[in-house]
Amino acid sequence: MPNQYLKWFFLITLSLLWGSSFILIKKSLLGLSPIQLGAVRVLITGIVLILFGFKKLKQLNKQQWFWVGLSGFIGTFFPSILFAYAETEIDSAIASILNSTVPLLALIVGLSFFGAAFIRKQFIGVFIGLIGSVLLIFAGASLNPDQNYWFSIFPIIASVMYAFNANIIKKYLQNVSALGIATGSFLILIPVSIVVLFATDFFTVEKLKSPETHQALIYVSILAVLGTAFAKIIFNRLIQISNPVFTTSVTYLIPIIALSWGFLDGEQFNMMQFGAGLIILLGVYLANKKKRLKNRA
Repeated sequence: MPNQYLKWFFLITLSLLWGSSFILIKKSLLGLSPIQLGAVRVLITGIVLILFGFKKLKQLNKQQWFWVGLSGFIGTFFPSILFAYAETEIDSAIASILNSTVPLLALIVGLSFFGAAFIRKQFIGVFIGLIGSVLLIFAGASLNPDQNYWFSIFPIIASVMYAFNANIIKKYLQNVSALGIATGSFLILIPVSIVVLFATDFFTVEKLKSPETHQALIYVSILAVLGTAFAKIIFNRLIQISNPVFTTSVTYLIPIIALSWGFLDGEQFNMMQFGAGLIILLGVYLANKKKRLKNRA
């Protein structure tokens, strides 16, 4: 499949996987603390990736191991915990909406720290998508006035980390396989996650026997295998065949999926949110229109 079509297939697949992640986080929090959820998610993902991608680690040299490790911490470990903490106070759909700031942040980070070049239509598309995200936030706030929006700082911090991670992979790990990047980063994170779980008394008999823990582990396992392991490989590959702005545009589609799951779970939804979702899709289209036409020529 040509890259111009493959990248759109990957983008849609990622939106479905990561859009479903927020409701899985919400369900997992019924039996795990935020930091336990993040650590268990990393541990399960790491085991799965090592089983399938251990041979890919031979591709990494000493310098690349540094960037792979950094990618693991700022692209997975810390954001996993930050989003979990956020969802203790705000709806899963609102957390996904705040995640929509990633493309704009990727644009700013790329220009400021990585010398990236962006065309005008990319910026316009990102800006329009951001407007749609802001409208979604206001709609959510009007429907849920009792939520503690100070916790929205956690998804924003995580989004900054995602923006740096996208640019790091594009600049320093372009020639490493997507599976190799993911496997290497989680190999480094596994010992850290185990230490965190011991420190938070996860391995106590009382905790492991709890029915709430058992149910949470089912949800977090689905989250780890599909929403982290599988999605991480796709994400890394998508960056390599496109660019950080296009790749992080997935965060514009994620809220639409997350809002749908939230609606099925009893979270409220109105026409303003639907209209904002359409604006987001318009932003994604405009951010990539010029480059796509150029590829066809």
